[in-house]
Amino acid sequence: MHPTRVLLSGDEAPVNKYGKYVNKVGWGNFGCVLPQRGVITYSMSPNRQNPLAGAGRAAVFNTWRRFSTQVLYWAPPLVAAYYAMKWADERNEYLNSKVGRTQPGDSE
Repeated sequence: MHPTRVLLSGDEAPVNKYGKYVNKVGWGNFGCVLPQRGVITYSMSPNRQNPLAGAGRAAVFNTWRRFSTQVLYWAPPLVAAYYAMKWADERNEYLNSKVGRTQPGDSE
């Protein structure tokens, strides 16, 4: 039998099937004084919760761990790019100076 037929027929569904439980047979009709078994509810009072417990310490050590594993991938290209740009700036200043313009063998 399909659950929709049981629920639409008006007959009471078997206990523990199709959303029918021992304590909730009908609206306001408690079928038994025994507590419901097999339904577990977890809760914690708000004053027992500490959502930021250890966040500062974890942030420092996790940041250091991630930095130390990745620094060798991005630091050498960054240093190479810095020195290449520094050399290019110095070379540009030299070539655009009076001495650089009079340098022999430079024809444009």
